[in-house]
Amino acid sequence: MKRILLVPALLMLAFTTFAQQTGHVILITIDGFRPDFYQDASWGMVNLRMMKDSGAYADGVNSVFPTVTYPNHTSLITGVTPMKHGIYYNTPYEPQGATGVWYFYYDSLKVPSLWDAVRKAGKKSASVLWPVSVHAPVDYNIPDVWPLGKNTDRRAKVAEYATPATLWQEVQDSATGYLQADDLSMNNGELILDENIARISSYLVQKYKPALITLHLPCTDHYEHQVGRDGYLVRKAVSGADRALGTLLEAIHRAGIADSTTIIVTGDHGFVNIEKTFSPNILLVKNGIRAQFHASGGSAFLHLEDKNDKATVDKVIAILKALPADQQKMFRILDRQQLDKIGADPNAAMAIAALGHVTIGGAKKGELVKAAKGGTHGYYPDFKEIQTGFVAYGAGIKQGGHVKEMNIIDVAPIIAELLKLDLGKVDGKIPAGVLK
Repeated sequence: MKRILLVPALLMLAFTTFAQQTGHVILITIDGFRPDFYQDASWGMVNLRMMKDSGAYADGVNSVFPTVTYPNHTSLITGVTPMKHGIYYNTPYEPQGATGVWYFYYDSLKVPSLWDAVRKAGKKSASVLWPVSVHAPVDYNIPDVWPLGKNTDRRAKVAEYATPATLWQEVQDSATGYLQADDLSMNNGELILDENIARISSYLVQKYKPALITLHLPCTDHYEHQVGRDGYLVRKAVSGADRALGTLLEAIHRAGIADSTTIIVTGDHGFVNIEKTFSPNILLVKNGIRAQFHASGGSAFLHLEDKNDKATVDKVIAILKALPADQQKMFRILDRQQLDKIGADPNAAMAIAALGHVTIGGAKKGELVKAAKGGTHGYYPDFKEIQTGFVAYGAGIKQGGHVKEMNIIDVAPIIAELLKLDLGKVDGKIPAGVLK
């Protein structure tokens, strides 16, 4: 009798195990995402708190340096630091002056990504407004790109680089309706951009059921820049991002793939309230030094005309150390050895990282120190405020899983393991307590 009862029990176990195998991963980034958004109920992220309680989460996630959007999004899908993947900042250093170009194009990467691994495995991928995704090896791609100059209407550029070429029209016909310029921007306190990204992504999930979909929700970051870490606009954006998560949760159920889907919600950096801007290039111009600091929010990286010009580096350091004590407290100096250790831009001779409520500016004239307001990021990733968050939910995820601290470079190995992909050698590792 016991043997007869054992057979159904084993069948039930086998079915449960099979049902929980991951066939699909949805990787969602909330730009400017912080752990307090899901640890503090007052932020109103009801969907995310459900996912946290039913899945795994981290108390904090360390970003790569600088803690800005494009390098960290690239580390999320490659598992390596900027030194290896080649996306050092949001905007490349341009010796003759910034032209406004960002790292839009995938051919800037020096290593393979999860998208490459998905294609190599014969599976399909999709992506919506993910940084550095123009010409990426993605089957259904709405890339993050916009025109240079004052024109903020990104529709034509997105349509030009969408893959396949008909996808932009398809998502308007089937997911969003006709999109106006403001429907892809963040004007007047609106959250429509995150909403449209969620609707497009949900359509792609239901229509094509890709093995991997990556999507980027930028509104929270935008309003944290405007008003700082807290405020009405930030709280609106955070609750709007949670509604976007709900849209994705509904989509996987409608698609019939809820039992085989893993959703990972993470970010690229935290945020710091700012009160002052320190602009070191003003010092270089004043002292006739032929070098430039490439500013990146809470940090700046020194670029030389001659990479081996140690004398100029020594002069710059001497100038910084000769500043009044109250100004020296605004930053710390990072030498090349420290930049190597954290995997930052190999072309920079040194860097400075802001301390306290200070941001680094790129101005070459004007006041060395001036008042600032709002919030920013880009700081050296060694303190709580600048950490981002991590929540994983669904197939293959350990219920009740908890990680005190992990790194952004750990996310790609987690996804590679879930989807059984070959990502090659990476810097990250799978934290204990996330996967079953």
